[in-house]
Amino acid sequence: MIFGIGTDLCDARRVAEALARHGDRFAERILSPGELSIWRARRERSAQRGLTYLATRFAAKEAFSKAVGLGMRMPMSWRRCEVVNHPSGQPALALHDDLKTWFDQRGLRAHLTLTDEGDITAAFVVVEQKDPP
Repeated sequence: MIFGIGTDLCDARRVAEALARHGDRFAERILSPGELSIWRARRERSAQRGLTYLATRFAAKEAFSKAVGLGMRMPMSWRRCEVVNHPSGQPALALHDDLKTWFDQRGLRAHLTLTDEGDITAAFVVVEQKDPP
């Protein structure tokens, strides 16, 4: 049974402006420790790849927060929601701490897809309830 659906579009130019204003603190606020190290490595190889990576993670977390109906209020937080990749490359969400507990207690499962074209990134999340009451 579908619990919630969320989508988000992110303009990478706005993310670039936030980075210019706040420096790495912006990325450190949005990304989990694992994502942060990937972002730094990608940015070092190519500024555009780093920017796209950050923008897709921002969009994914926004879409997830909409799908679960929490917005950006506890237990949802930027760093407790992490975008990871399966060995196949498929993106997935790994949740941590109180957010994981909240999510698991409800028997939820999330599906994520990401895309980008030019300066626009998009994320779509479907959250299903595994065993509805």
